[in-house]
Amino acid sequence: MINLPNILASIRIVLAPLMFWVILNPQFFTNNGFDISWNYYFSALLFVLASVTDFFDGYIAREWNQSTLLGAILDPLADKMLTLAAFLGLMVVGEANPWAIYIIIVRELFITGLRTVALGEGISVKASFSGKLKTVSQMFAIGFLLMRWPYGDVLLWLAVVLTLYSGFEYLWGFRYAMQKDGK
Repeated sequence: MINLPNILASIRIVLAPLMFWVILNPQFFTNNGFDISWNYYFSALLFVLASVTDFFDGYIAREWNQSTLLGAILDPLADKMLTLAAFLGLMVVGEANPWAIYIIIVRELFITGLRTVALGEGISVKASFSGKLKTVSQMFAIGFLLMRWPYGDVLLWLAVVLTLYSGFEYLWGFRYAMQKDGK
């Protein structure tokens, strides 16, 4: 079903590879007479715009009762595409620690797989507060790293810690739900 939340998630899906390209191609700006900082500004602008769509698609879907199965698939896919595009781009250009990015990617893949198994078992594994906190911490880390602001690396490692914590929380919630259902 096409509705505003799904359109916003689709916009995020389009913005993610565009941002990735901008991060990886600073010469586009410098070869056209712009300072390298324009690369930082433009990639950060794309990230902020995409992040805003993340907030509004969820809010509108809940408040206007426009949640759909397509939206349940598109929203987390768009979220992963956005954060992974930013983290991988930053890692490739040497602005993000590869181990931190590896840990985040492995956790994201693991939890996505866990949620898929849970769905197959008829178990709903919804986003928890720690999952939302993880997302916010990742977004702040990405923003700071894109702009080359101080403490971006500290925020990245804080995001890693919160990413791992929320992953364990999801795992324990899934385990509890499976035991409760006798599976």
